[in-house]
Amino acid sequence: MEAAATANPSSVARTWASHLLCFVLPVTTLAFAATGPHIWWQAPLFLLPLLASVVIDMTSRPEHRQPDPNLPPAPFDAILYVLVALQVVNILLTARMISQAGLFTLDTPVAMLLVGVNSGYSAIVVGHELIHRASPFMQMLGRLLMVTTMYEHFCTEHVRGHHARVGTDADPATARFGESFHRFFHRTVPAQFLSAWDIENRRLADHRGLALWRRHRVVQGKIAEWGLAAAILLVFGPAAFIVHLGQAFHAIAALEAVNYFEHWGLRRTSRKVRPMDSWDTDSRFTLYTLVGLSRHADHHAYAARPYQQLRHWEESAKLPFGYFGMVLLVWTRNELVRRMLTAELRRRKMGPFAQIAVAPEEPVPASQFPVHAGFGAAVEAGAPA
Repeated sequence: MEAAATANPSSVARTWASHLLCFVLPVTTLAFAATGPHIWWQAPLFLLPLLASVVIDMTSRPEHRQPDPNLPPAPFDAILYVLVALQVVNILLTARMISQAGLFTLDTPVAMLLVGVNSGYSAIVVGHELIHRASPFMQMLGRLLMVTTMYEHFCTEHVRGHHARVGTDADPATARFGESFHRFFHRTVPAQFLSAWDIENRRLADHRGLALWRRHRVVQGKIAEWGLAAAILLVFGPAAFIVHLGQAFHAIAALEAVNYFEHWGLRRTSRKVRPMDSWDTDSRFTLYTLVGLSRHADHHAYAARPYQQLRHWEESAKLPFGYFGMVLLVWTRNELVRRMLTAELRRRKMGPFAQIAVAPEEPVPASQFPVHAGFGAAVEAGAPA
């Protein structure tokens, strides 16, 4: 019997060490929360790594190398487990710090921004990775991370809704060509919740009464979210409760900024999701600080592929900067972002500028998009696992 192929040890070490960049923000947040309350001039200093990340990301060299297909999963999964623990510790230490400092100090706005951005870039990104895994335990950890950001219904809508409907008008998380972030945010947040609610109602169509609510994942998520928020209120007081909600808002705003540019202006006419249906960035810094999220084209084409195995696709549209820089520009210079993305679509003849040589497949009605019962599979219509 032929022995299974093994990865080159130096390749494993290099890739694993590169992914340790994902600890920059969580460790900065841990240092901030563990050392507070702070003197007024100390708190803003903890924002410097965040600002540095934006600068480095916008000037980062590209990363086109493909991963070793035989990388062992264990060391890369260990990174995810540590990040889960850091998020839980950071949320609790932040609540403790604010309960001691009070609401009216510089620790409050810094906590809302730093902890919130970390929750978006670390907790939600890691949670996104975990809910795509086959292991029920890893899926549970992914849901726990989303609970800390008050957005647990994302787990249902993203895997069983967004992945099946991406690039179509049926998908609330796909930004339309020309759509501003302000308009997208106010459209997508309620629409994603309603989509998750509808998906769960259909999954549990045969259940009634108490059995329905006990098994309803969206209901479970809301109970867990507000249970955590209520516990923070009772144990650490109203100031900590307000900051917890504030960091969750910033995390959601970061997530939806990412959703905004990951599919902006792209529409698919085929049933199968292709790498050309998502935006990528070549930024090396984004790739290794956000556990492979930047290779979004490969993720949507092969959703079960773990983060360390995601591949570069030259065929996908390319963002002008990495995710750190793009989120900041989406928040502050959205018109500029739309001009840059439009120019890229025009250059590549994609989106509204596509030149279709043959008749496209007949668009698939929204009612025919599959709704999948589990979190951990490759859920796109027709996508290989």
